[in-house]
Amino acid sequence: MYENFEVLLGKTFTKIETYKNNDVMTFFADDGSVYQFYHEQDCCEQVSIEDIDGDLNDLVGTPLMVAEVVTNKDEPKKDDNYIDDSFTWTFYKFATIKGYVTVRWYGSSNGYYSEEVNFRKVE
Repeated sequence: MYENFEVLLGKTFTKIETYKNNDVMTFFADDGSVYQFYHEQDCCEQVSIEDIDGDLNDLVGTPLMVAEVVTNKDEPKKDDNYIDDSFTWTFYKFATIKGYVTVRWYGSSNGYYSEEVNFRKVE
């Protein structure tokens, strides 16, 4: 089930994990709910976490006060050997009273496939 990621506002997390080559991020809430940021991979695309600015531990143990997203298609990832046909930067910004974290995802494709990050509640 796809959700609006702003459902995370007010939740308190016990842990946050990234895995599978930085293409999945999982939030575990103290109420037992689990949420994932990921990408449903298809043929000619790649979406993964490029960078995490801040400490994910700042999002653990206190309620989430900020959950926002910004996208950008201004400049492709720097690679001297290759330039992506199509690309999307997605910045997820989170904050608690302990600090701010920005998770920067990069999606690329041949222009015919999705470059978006998916979000769902894990049932």
